Amino acid sequence: MTLEVKLGERLAQVELISEKGSQIVVKVDDKIYDIDTLEVEKGVYSVLYKNRSYNVELIEKDSAKKYTINTIYNSFDAEIIDADAKYKQARTSGDSFEADSTIISPMPGKVVKIPVKEGDDVKKGDTVIIIAAMKMESEYKAMKDGKISDIFVSEEDTVDGNQPLIKIE
Repeated sequence: MTLEVKLGERLAQVELISEKGSQIVVKVDDKIYDIDTLEVEKGVYSVLYKNRSYNVELIEKDSAKKYTINTIYNSFDAEIIDADAKYKQARTSGDSFEADSTIISPMPGKVVKIPVKEGDDVKKGDTVIIIAAMKMESEYKAMKDGKISDIFVSEEDTVDGNQPLIKIE
């Protein structure tokens, strides 16, 4: 499974390739890392990479997916952006002040219904598409008042995560 990890301003694709005991192989973007990790005390890890030792401290923030990461020289804010986080972001994006104009699928699923068509006027909060994913249907609502300018999918289409669905202008 691939996760997105936001480290400061950088967004990286992270995939666990294999894990055997303390030996972990992970792919970060397009680079493979073969590391040996050991938790030496709660939240503190010893990491061996290319015969060099690093100490890393993970401090959980206000949720289990947000951390402060401390090394000997630097500190970073990190956030794990998994399918659940993308889903919640997509569901609540209608509440943001400067909402994006394109509704994007946060995870793979199937288009159940599109109750609007191109050219329709919509109000903030109107349902514009219904997607079935993980055995449940989710309604995606207009993030702002506007006009449906593009519908990129059709009913019954299978969609990928991060796929544009509908654009509102």
